[in-house]
Amino acid sequence: MDVKALYKLSYGLYIISSRKEDKFNGQIANTLFQITSEPPTVAVSINKQNLTHEFIHNSRVFTVSILSKDTPMNFIGNFGFKSGRDINKFARVNYKQGKTGAPVVLDHTLAYLEARVINEMDVGTHTIFTGELVDAAALKSGEPMTYAYYHEVKHGTAPKTAPTYIKEEKKVSKTVQYRCTVCNYIYNPEEGDPDGGIAPGTPFEEIPDDWVCPVCGASKDQFEKVEE
Repeated sequence: MDVKALYKLSYGLYIISSRKEDKFNGQIANTLFQITSEPPTVAVSINKQNLTHEFIHNSRVFTVSILSKDTPMNFIGNFGFKSGRDINKFARVNYKQGKTGAPVVLDHTLAYLEARVINEMDVGTHTIFTGELVDAAALKSGEPMTYAYYHEVKHGTAPKTAPTYIKEEKKVSKTVQYRCTVCNYIYNPEEGDPDGGIAPGTPFEEIPDDWVCPVCGASKDQFEKVEE
């Protein structure tokens, strides 16, 4: 069975946020879909290991920030490859509290949704939360980030807790590549890291020591050579 056939399914890229008492947390998710229009309801799949799962289960509310196509990778990495158990993800983020008291991320957001949980389904490693919308707004025009664009153009990776995670086989390349040991991002010298100021054709050894992984923010010394 070729599980990579699942890559052909369409997904977006969103920040799902919630609260637990006076604490906030949020994470990147791609498995979000509309269920009904009357009343307007949506559903999201969240890994049970994630802190956001605990917050949604406890508060029965969640928000969705629909990210724009030009969202920087380090912003995505803050919500996708770091844990709210270790850091405050909202420390340097513009947000507001919605009608339910849950945070709504505003940076790089085209539109947002706010929902109250009306049902949840246990699907093994994940829970599908169904929420009825209590608020929604379009903030600006632009193209939303798709999961395909995130992978194919931004060269983003999926954390192991993502519902769409598939272990990738090592790829043979003529150039020496380096892998981030935190999030598995691959630095390819042929492509460089234009968003991080690293021009295409720059060998890993010539990257400044203060450069960090564009996905998760890991330091240069946390990269390892990809062995063929």
